[in-house]
Amino acid sequence: MEMSKPAGHNALDDNRQGLIGKPLDRVDGRLKVTGRATYAYEYNEGGQASYAYIVQSTIAKGSIISIDSAAAERAPGVQLVLTYKNMIAQGPKTKESSPQLHDEKITHFGQPVALVVASSFEQARAGAALVNVRYQQDAGEFNLNKAKVHARVPPPNQQAPDATEGEFEAAFVAAPVQLDVTYTTPHQSHAMMEPHATLALWNGDHLTLYTSNQMLAQAQGAVAKTLQLQPTQVRIISRYVGGGFGAKLAIQADAILAAAAAKKLGRPVKLALARPQVFHVTTHRTATEQRIRLGTDKDGHIQAIAHESWSGNTAGEDFYESAADQTRSLYAGANRKIAHRLSTLDLPVASSMRAPGEAVGLLAIECAMDELAEKLNLDPIELRKRNEPSQDPTKHVPYSTRQLVPCMEEGARRFGWNKRNPKPGQVRDGRWLIGHGMAAASRGNFLRPSKASARLDGDGILTVRMGMTDIGTGSYTIFTQIAAEMLGLPPQRVRMLLGDTEFPAAAGSGGSFGAASAGSGLYDACMALRGKLASAAGFNADSALFANGQISDGGQSKPLVELVGAGLEAEGEIKPGATLKQFSQQAYGAHFVEVGVDMDTGEVRIRRMLGVFAAGRILNEKTARSQALGGMTFGIGAALTEELVVDEQLGLFANHDLAEYHVATNADVPALEVVFLPEVDDKANPLKIKGIGELGICGAGAAVANAIYNACGVRVRDYPMTLDKLLGGLPAQAA
Repeated sequence: MEMSKPAGHNALDDNRQGLIGKPLDRVDGRLKVTGRATYAYEYNEGGQASYAYIVQSTIAKGSIISIDSAAAERAPGVQLVLTYKNMIAQGPKTKESSPQLHDEKITHFGQPVALVVASSFEQARAGAALVNVRYQQDAGEFNLNKAKVHARVPPPNQQAPDATEGEFEAAFVAAPVQLDVTYTTPHQSHAMMEPHATLALWNGDHLTLYTSNQMLAQAQGAVAKTLQLQPTQVRIISRYVGGGFGAKLAIQADAILAAAAAKKLGRPVKLALARPQVFHVTTHRTATEQRIRLGTDKDGHIQAIAHESWSGNTAGEDFYESAADQTRSLYAGANRKIAHRLSTLDLPVASSMRAPGEAVGLLAIECAMDELAEKLNLDPIELRKRNEPSQDPTKHVPYSTRQLVPCMEEGARRFGWNKRNPKPGQVRDGRWLIGHGMAAASRGNFLRPSKASARLDGDGILTVRMGMTDIGTGSYTIFTQIAAEMLGLPPQRVRMLLGDTEFPAAAGSGGSFGAASAGSGLYDACMALRGKLASAAGFNADSALFANGQISDGGQSKPLVELVGAGLEAEGEIKPGATLKQFSQQAYGAHFVEVGVDMDTGEVRIRRMLGVFAAGRILNEKTARSQALGGMTFGIGAALTEELVVDEQLGLFANHDLAEYHVATNADVPALEVVFLPEVDDKANPLKIKGIGELGICGAGAAVANAIYNACGVRVRDYPMTLDKLLGGLPAQAA
C-alpha cells in the first residue's frame, strides 16, 4: 500500500483486544537477561573461527611508505596479515560502498592500514603490535572554526541545505528588537554498549555476515557493491543489536575486513573492534558552529529569523549536520534564512548520530529563544506561543498534527512553571543556586518503504518475517502487539522473526522511522491475511472481527485454526506517498528542568526533569517511555559532559574510551518524568504513529542550559557546559 491519503478508521482504532498501547513486557526480555539472545560476536556458525585485529594509522593525513609485516607473520598463531597489497578485489569508493585497505592514502587518524588474523584474539592483537608501518605525513586541518573559510555548500541531504523566504537581511536590520548569537557544539561519540563486530563466512561465492547493523537491506547492498558481488550473494544477519544511535546505519570496516579475511583463508573470521578503536574506525557526530539571528517587533513577534550552521567531514564525504533544519518549521516569521556549510576536516568520518540535525540544532535555537525572551521581558513559553505558525512557514502546507503549545502548557502545569523566578540567581538552597529552564522539542517524521510476511499455521502460531532490526528499542515487542491485535491472537501465539536479509526487506532502525515503516508493512501483511481468512470463512472481510483466536461476522464465529489448512500466508508493503508532501510532519514536545549550580565550584546537578511529548498513537506505553528517557539522558550528556576532544597536533580524539568520554551516568540523572499527550496522526501512516526514539533528545540539552542560566546568570554558548565555563561568572553572582 502507498500512503497517498490519510488513513481511515481501521482495526487498530478499534483495538478490540486492548493490546495497542498496553505496557507489554519485552518479548525478548527473558532471552536477554539469561544471555540467550545472540549478538554478532557470539555466533559460532561455520566451525572454528579465526580472530582478526585491526592495525590503525598513527597519522591523520598522508600516505603509507612501507608496511613490514614479516615479524607479525612469524608470530605464534598468526594465519594472515592483510594490507592494501594483498587485499581482495573491491569496487571504487562511492556513497553506497565502503572499500577498506584499498590504497596507500591516509585520510584520518585510526584508519585501518592492516588486519592480522590468528587462531585467537590475543594472538591477533599481539601480531598487530608487530606490524611496522612507515608514513609520509602531511599537514592536516582539525579545527572547524579555522576550516570555515573553505566551507562549501553541501549537496542535498533530506532536502536542500539552504532555504530563504522574504528578505531576511533587510527585515532583521529593521526589526526593533534584535538578537545575534553564535553557539558551538563539539564532536560527539555514539558510545553504544555493543562495539561493532562481525562473523564472516563464505559458502562458495556466497557470503554470510553475522554483524551488528541497523539497516540490513542497505548493508546487503553496500557489502555487495564493495566486494563486487550481487546482492543475492550476500546475507546479513543481525537479530540483536546492542545499541547503535546511528553508528551502525552504514556498513563499517569490521564487516568488509572480516569478509575479506574469510575469503582469503577459506574459513570463518571474527572481528570485533576494541573500544578505543570504535572512536576512530567508525563514525561520530561532527562539531558545529551555529549563528542565530532573531528580529522581532516590541511584542515579540518574529519578523526575521536566520539559522546558519557550519560542520565538517572527511575529504570526499558529503554528509553534513543539518542543524538548522528544524528552524524551517518551528516558529513563524515571514523573512527567513536557513543555510548549511560543510568544511573538510582531516578527522574520522562524521555521520548521523541520534536525531542528526535537531539534537544539536535545538541546543542553539532554543537557547537563543530563551535569550530573546529575556530581552523582551517575556515568559519563554509566551514568546513561543506568540510565534506559533498556522502552517509550515517554509513548505506552506498544513501540519499533519501539531501539539507543541499543548505540550508546553501541560508541562508548565505539571512542573509548576508559574513559580519560576525569571531573574537569574535569585533562588538558593544552601550553597546551591537553583534555576528552571524549558525548551521545545521537534523532530521530523519519516516513512520508508518496508515489507513483511505473515503466516498462520494450523497450530495457531502466527509467524512474522521482516528484515527489520531491534537495536534495543523494543521492535520485537511492538510488532508482536500489532500482529496479535490485527489477527485477534494473544501475543504468546505470535512468533516474530527479524534481523535477516532472507526475510522481506524492511526499513531498518534509524531516523525514528523504524516502527512506523516496518510496522505499516506488517499492518498491510496482516490486512491481506485477514482477507484470506475472511474468504476461507465465507465472511465479509470489511465487516469481519478478529478477537480471541476467532473470526466473527453476522453473529457467526469460527476459530482461525480451522480455516488455515496447511497454513495461510500473506505479504504486505508500505510506500511513502502524497501525504509526505501534502503535510508537514513532525513530532513535538517540551522539556522542563530544575538544576542546582554550586556557587563556589560551578558543579551542576539536575534536580528534576520533565518531558511532555505528542508523538502520534503510542504502541507500547513502557517501551515508548524508555525511548523518551534514553533521549532525555542523551540530552543531559550533550549539555553537561559529552565532548570528543581533538588533539590538533596529532589529529586524533584524545579521549577515545569510556573512561574519558563522559556520557551521563546514574549520578548525573535523577528520576525523570515522561508524559505523552493523546494523539493519532492519520496522515503519517496507517498505524497513525510518529517516531519516538530521537524525540527525547531534541531540546533536552537546551532546557538544561536555560535552567543553568536561570540559576546562576552565566550564559554559556559553547557546549558542553563544564564547570570551568561557569566559574568566571560565579563570584559576582554569588556575592
